[in-house]
Amino acid sequence: MKKLICCLLALILAVGFTMPAFAAQTTARPYERVFIIGVDGAGRFFKDANTPNFDRIFADGAVDYTARAEIITTSAQNWGAILTGVSYSMHGLDNGILGSVERSSETQFPTIFTYARRAFPNAELASIVNWDPINYGLIENDINVNKQHPGDDEAVTQAICDYFDAGNQPTLFFTQLDSVDHVGHELGSTSPEYIAQIETIDGYLGRIYEAAQRNGLLDNALFIVVADHGHTRSGGHGGLTMRETNVTLAVSGKGVVKGSSLDRIARNRDVAAIALYALGIDRPDYMTSRLPANLFDGVEGEARPIQNDWKDGILARLSWILTLITKPF
Repeated sequence: MKKLICCLLALILAVGFTMPAFAAQTTARPYERVFIIGVDGAGRFFKDANTPNFDRIFADGAVDYTARAEIITTSAQNWGAILTGVSYSMHGLDNGILGSVERSSETQFPTIFTYARRAFPNAELASIVNWDPINYGLIENDINVNKQHPGDDEAVTQAICDYFDAGNQPTLFFTQLDSVDHVGHELGSTSPEYIAQIETIDGYLGRIYEAAQRNGLLDNALFIVVADHGHTRSGGHGGLTMRETNVTLAVSGKGVVKGSSLDRIARNRDVAAIALYALGIDRPDYMTSRLPANLFDGVEGEARPIQNDWKDGILARLSWILTLITKPF
């Protein structure tokens, strides 16, 4: 058994470290807008719920239920990676930092909102979230992002619908819905209540999508749903089980490969690269976010640029081997 593990480790590390450098950055602008809908704690479990809205929205899109979360499967580490395009080992953000340290665009690893503002000085950018530390300690406070924290998920959904109905036309929009995570902590990912809460979120998702649609915001837009992490059977997260590390990543819009499940090394942090590509914004060289294969028609998938973050490259492979051997479910 030890010999097998060593061979697997050597093979995975060898493949990872011989990957080519990050592909060339794009300067075209395939999409006018990007919408990112974050569902905290939902992991891979959209596939186990009755989600007619999710299914309708992504019927012609790409859906992956096995995208990987960060090694530490907690909220700040993952929302930080999703919006900055770098690993936790690089951005260093945790729940305490997000709740107490106000963030500016002069930080070493800014979010995609800063890059959107630099590219489009007059664009409308917005973040309407349940968990307010995202707006305080993650999305920068000096780049004129329309930030709102209305309350619970119902209030967030209504605020988003009102925002779209008021005529706002965001170039980059983000929201985070939090209620699935609360149920996951309390009752675990095998509980009927957990699945039922994902189904409730599906209703919110439908309302958000329809509000964007009736206001003409989806005519040339990329629509993304992503989870930060999942939950164990008994409740909680932070470890290496597949229930915690596998997450939903779904993308819809013109030019998205219909029925694709992306590639086998997709990670939730790839949302940053996807969003910047969609808006035609050059990606900074330091990012470890990349475009997955089988996502856009005529666009080749990119290798993970692990030379930008050797620590994460090694730890990610070791953790995945450990996950497969010791905690498969």
